Amino acid sequence: MEFLVTMTTEVPAGTADEEVDAVRRREAARSHELAAGGNLLRLWRPPLNPGEWRTLGLFAADEADDLEALLASMPLRVWRTDEVTPLSPHPNDPELSGTGDGQEFLIAMTIAAPEGTPSEVVDDTMKREAQRARELAGHGHLKRLWDLRTETTARRTLGLWNAGNTAQMSTILESLPLYAWMTLEITPLAAHPNDPGGSP
Repeated sequence: MEFLVTMTTEVPAGTADEEVDAVRRREAARSHELAAGGNLLRLWRPPLNPGEWRTLGLFAADEADDLEALLASMPLRVWRTDEVTPLSPHPNDPELSGTGDGQEFLIAMTIAAPEGTPSEVVDDTMKREAQRARELAGHGHLKRLWDLRTETTARRTLGLWNAGNTAQMSTILESLPLYAWMTLEITPLAAHPNDPGGSP
């Protein structure tokens, strides 16, 4: 099972720079071990305000308890809080690895057809969406796709996307058959020094 983890670190005031550096070195070593074991798949930096220390991580574990044990083994956990989002398989997931040549984006999509839309229109739009997803994956723009659990009738997905820039990403999203039914949350991603998926 895969999980998206938002990791927020707050170093206590007065902590010596040497101690911070030592913990960061141990964190890098532990991240390498978790990647080698197949548990840490990707790491990114989301947009940050001055003074913020936050990382997004894609992890694999058999279940939530196993993930917690992995997260607890990371040296920065002494100063860190973790927010875990379980990810479910999506039928259109291309399972592409590597960063590619462009900018990566993590995009959450809430999809809701307008009330009264005939079921055959919904089915046709979903089929065209799947075809477009395959085309975009073939061009390296759609790298991963997951289902997110929701308590409403709206469908939520999370995608890892790649584009040359923000403008191109917007054009790609507008080309999706489901675009008119989507509410988007777009997070541009920056490289993380410990990212195990940094090679295309």
